[in-house]
Amino acid sequence: MRLSSPQQDVTRLLVNWGKGDQQALEDLTPLVYGELRRLAGRYLRRERSDHTLQSTALVHEAYLRLVDQRNVKWQNRAHFFGVAAQLIRRILVDYARSHQTLKRGAGACKLSLDEAIGAPEKRDLNVVALDDALDDLAKIDPRQSQIVELRFFAG
Repeated sequence: MRLSSPQQDVTRLLVNWGKGDQQALEDLTPLVYGELRRLAGRYLRRERSDHTLQSTALVHEAYLRLVDQRNVKWQNRAHFFGVAAQLIRRILVDYARSHQTLKRGAGACKLSLDEAIGAPEKRDLNVVALDDALDDLAKIDPRQSQIVELRFFAG
């Protein structure tokens, strides 16, 4: 008897779910949840330090959007997590756009030049600017845009 790997189980369940098997979706959820949380955590670590969206909420929103994908023919585990990475990015971009007032300086800490020179460098990610840059790259080379997105966010 040959045992299947977790990757094969995920692929099998994705294919069955694509054929309309709702039990496959229920069986799939616990197999992918941990990886979705890790993926969301990677995204959020690159966000600004005062971000109010938490990884659990991000995972749940992404999962709802994933299960709502009607026109996707799931190929395998990698395909599923690639789509998940794109959806998580979209959620963060939408969230950032809805909070544009923060980007324009609302709530910003004001420092004198002397204080700013001594302050540690902030490495917050501007997810809207990144999204715009990836969209621009996609117009030139869609494959490279996808590679950059997956490498940057999915690891």
